[in-house]
Amino acid sequence: MYYVYIIKSERNNNIYVGNSNNVAKRLTEHNRGDVSSTKNHTPYKLVYYEAFLDRKDAIGRERKLKHHGSVIGHLKKRLKNSLNK
Repeated sequence: MYYVYIIKSERNNNIYVGNSNNVAKRLTEHNRGDVSSTKNHTPYKLVYYEAFLDRKDAIGRERKLKHHGSVIGHLKKRLKNSLNK
């Protein structure tokens, strides 16, 4: 399985969208500071993920969330309570 995930910084509420075939391991890497794009905002918590059978589908979804503002905007509306915790 391949996953697209959203994590939220507990320090400053920044969100990050990524993809992985092992979300738990990837979250640990984010929290250890191993990921250059997120290391300055640790710690993170997982707030959402989607599962895909094909890696290309996961990558396509991640790109849509990162590069099409309305897509992530709609998802943020659906997750408003989760993102505010």
